[in-house]
Amino acid sequence: MFFADIMETEGLGNRSYLAGGVRAAAVVDPPRDIDRVIAAAARRGVRVVAVAETHVHNDYVTGGLELARLTGARYLVPAGASVAYARVPVADGDVEPIDEGLALRAVATPGHTPHHTSYVLEDDGRAVAAFTGGSLLIGSVGRPDLVEPRLTEQLARAQHASAHRLAAGLDDEVAVMPTHGFGSFCSSTQAGGAHSTIGAERDSNPALVQDVETFVTELLARLDDVPAYYAHMGPVNAAGPAPLDLTAPRRADAQEIARRLVAGEWVVDLRSRVAFSEGHVAGSFNFEGEGQLATYLAWMIPWGKPVTLLAQSAQDISRAQRELARVGIDRPAAAVVGSPADWTSAQAPLASFPRAAFADLAAARGRGEDVVVLDVRRDAERADGWIEGSVHIPVHQVHQRLHEVPAGVVWVHCAGGMRAAIAASVLDAAGRDVVAVDDNYAAATDAGLALVTPAQH
Repeated sequence: MFFADIMETEGLGNRSYLAGGVRAAAVVDPPRDIDRVIAAAARRGVRVVAVAETHVHNDYVTGGLELARLTGARYLVPAGASVAYARVPVADGDVEPIDEGLALRAVATPGHTPHHTSYVLEDDGRAVAAFTGGSLLIGSVGRPDLVEPRLTEQLARAQHASAHRLAAGLDDEVAVMPTHGFGSFCSSTQAGGAHSTIGAERDSNPALVQDVETFVTELLARLDDVPAYYAHMGPVNAAGPAPLDLTAPRRADAQEIARRLVAGEWVVDLRSRVAFSEGHVAGSFNFEGEGQLATYLAWMIPWGKPVTLLAQSAQDISRAQRELARVGIDRPAAAVVGSPADWTSAQAPLASFPRAAFADLAAARGRGEDVVVLDVRRDAERADGWIEGSVHIPVHQVHQRLHEVPAGVVWVHCAGGMRAAIAASVLDAAGRDVVAVDDNYAAATDAGLALVTPAQH
């Protein structure tokens, strides 16, 4: 009898797994905050005897090393990975016993990285689940361009071969349990579906239905921007991450907020974009705690710059601190709870800006107002079409390219509103007049705004 429990890390679009039997279990690709894993094992009443990494991760800081230390588990890391700590080097075909009748079998699946390894859970010798990491995903594969540009095409071809190796060696009913692909930028495309099997992937996954040349050509053409913080994750994971410290950050007051802003540090307001637009500390940035906080803040902030968090409650701070630690922003410089009335001062007064819908933008253009429309979607999104006359700067580049935003009132939009709010806060902090378009991009057509498609351009 076996189980395979999913542990979601939704903000990063990743999954970790606790899999085992009656007494013992293995953890595959654990998150940084391993208290979740330990709690899951306690609920199952099992001892963690093995911690397995499919690869040295490029998108988050692993908790594997610390989890293995605390539990005494064997730490399985692909033999081809260059790491600075003691581990059990895993090679293709190695078998790791987990519980009575249960074992993990390593399968070399290079492509996402050169050393990538999948693990097949076997119950009395019968494969029941494949933990595929960044190899075979649900409807896609892990992107091959995160290691070294010169290796990208070679790794794309390896992804095709690895997917075929898994499909050829496993029965249709075997569950496919990847780490990436649920919104993660480690996925080559944003695939749908929460669960899959080898049989389902055999019928629909591009890596398994396309010939290698078509697959590689289309895969490379679809690759999107890589979050800047990815450059730091691999080295941290290879060196061995420090134990996680989730103790509460020190509390600051309004005067300290003002001093930190003057010093050029980042003060981040975690409240909703609606609340932020209505009133915030001048110079602060808005990264919603309920949005993709870790991804976009880590993508945009200069690495190592101190960050102070503002939120309505200590729980909001704690949740954000946990998310940020997963991507290597370990300790906020300070934190403040309350409302803008508690945070503002003569040196950092209250500021605000309007929110609007695409219909309001169309009305402003109809009145002949000279507005600047700033599209902060990613390149791949923009490629499908855009509002006529709009300027394009992806949200993660806005803070570095402020000088490229034309003079005038800037109406900022994305696909849904969250990223527009981030960009609007950056522009507002720089002293620009902004309007945040908090609307679904599909509404631009209904509002009568002229759209440009690639065929027209």
